[in-house]
Order: sequence, then structure tokens, then C-alpha cells
Amino acid sequence: MFSQKKYLAVFLLITLSLIWGTSFILIKQGLKVFSPDVVGALRVTAASLFLLPLALPRLRELKQGDHFKLLVSGLMGIFFPAFLFAWAQTRLNSSLAGILNTLSPLWTMIMGTLFFAQRFRGYAILGMIISFTGTILLALSRSGGSITGFNVYALLIVAACALYGANLNWIKFKIHDLGSLTITSVSLLFIGPFAAVYLFGFSDFVETITNKPGAWQAFGFITLLALMSTAIANLMFVKLLKISTPLFASSVTYIMPIVAVMWGVIDGESLLVGHFIGMASILGGVYLANKK
Repeated sequence: MFSQKKYLAVFLLITLSLIWGTSFILIKQGLKVFSPDVVGALRVTAASLFLLPLALPRLRELKQGDHFKLLVSGLMGIFFPAFLFAWAQTRLNSSLAGILNTLSPLWTMIMGTLFFAQRFRGYAILGMIISFTGTILLALSRSGGSITGFNVYALLIVAACALYGANLNWIKFKIHDLGSLTITSVSLLFIGPFAAVYLFGFSDFVETITNKPGAWQAFGFITLLALMSTAIANLMFVKLLKISTPLFASSVTYIMPIVAVMWGVIDGESLLVGHFIGMASILGGVYLANKK
């Protein structure tokens, strides 16, 4: 039988999949008006402002060395990926971006093995292979069943996933003694000023939002992205990481493509047989990867 902690972990996994699976559509809406660097900087700035009232009191909890560890976590897990995903989606559709994000668990395993002395059993490796095969099926189904060529912008998401994988292990093994609220809010507090300085000092954000039609609507989408997908979702994710394993927590990225595909259906796209096979493979792989 499931313990209360396991029920909570599954609930957080599903909720995060819904939130993060929707984030790619929100990025797409923001990119209709703003440049990708503005989308990334605005996302980080807004998220840090949302959690500022929670971050300031928690600075007193930090010990020597925690400040640097939280800065590194914020850069790896939030700051750089926010820019990388925005840049990638200038040449990739939102659904494919969500599918490529499933590389995160694989990078979690790789980083854990290389730098954190982690070892994974055969079920974990088999599950990751099956899930990754499912993502390939989804990608092929979305492109009509054929590969149309390599898109170099996909490498930006690969880099973001590598950062996610490193950050998962970093949180679990380097700052595990801090609470999830402290990790997320203070990390955002440390990286927020970098994003804000760039947003207002070096980008065309002010000019665009002042003069370009539809800018305020796009601003709303990015603000929602910052609140839900960056601030709240990262709080939930760190909590999930605290009560589970890095591999289980990173499995959220294997369920997110299903949400991305469903957004496509809502937008008028049809589901092919490959979609159903791919989604079934993803869910089966996640089960196997986390099987004891």
C-alpha cells in the first residue's frame, strides 16, 4: 500500500506535469511579441518578485556556504534554462520542445553517475530507454511519421536538460538540509537581479511593451508563466525532490509531452496511433524506472 508520502509524491508529479506541460504554450504566446531574451529575463524577474516576501525572512536560515550553493542551483535550474527554452522555441514548436524536455531524466542519471556516485539498477535504465523511445514515437507522429532533418535549436533544449539533471542532483546531495521554500525563493532572490538588470538595461522590453500592439497580452502570458511554471512549480518540484529520488522527480518530464500533445488537440490537431503508442510507452517507462 502507498504511504502518505508516496501519495503526495504522485500528486505533485501529476500536478507538475500539467503546469510544466502548459508552459511551452505560454512561452510560444510570449514569443509572438517579445524577443526570446526578453521572455527569459522577464520570466525570471517576475518569478523572483513573486517569491520575494518569502525569500527575505529565510536569509537568516542560511549557513556559511549556502549562499553560493543556492546561487548555483538558481543558475542551473532556473536562470539559464529560461533563456535556452525561449531561444529554442523560436525555431521549434511548443509540443516538440515539451517532447525534447524528456531528456532530463537521462541527464539526471548521467550527472548522478558522473559526479554524485549514484548507481541505477537495470529497471531504471530499461524504463528510461522505453520512455525515451516513446518520445521518439511522439516526435515522429507529430511530423507525419518521418524525420524531416536535424534542427540545431534542439541542442539548446539538450543543454537545458543537462542543467536540470545537474541541478536535481545538486539539490538532493548538496543542499538537502534546507527547506523547499528556502531553496526556491532564495535561489530566485539571488538570480533575480541579474535578470532584472538585463531586462531593463540591455533589452528592448520597455520600448516593446510601450509601443507594440499585443504587448500587454503577451506580458500577461509570461507573467502567468513566471507565477505558475517558475515560482509555484519550482516550489512543488523541490518538495517532490525532498520526499522522493532525483530519478522519480525528473520523471515529470516524461509525462509533460502528453500534456503538450493534448494542448495540440485542443488547438485543433488530431491524435494519431503513434501518439497513443508513444504516450503508453512513456507511462510504462516511468513505472519501470521507479520500480524497486
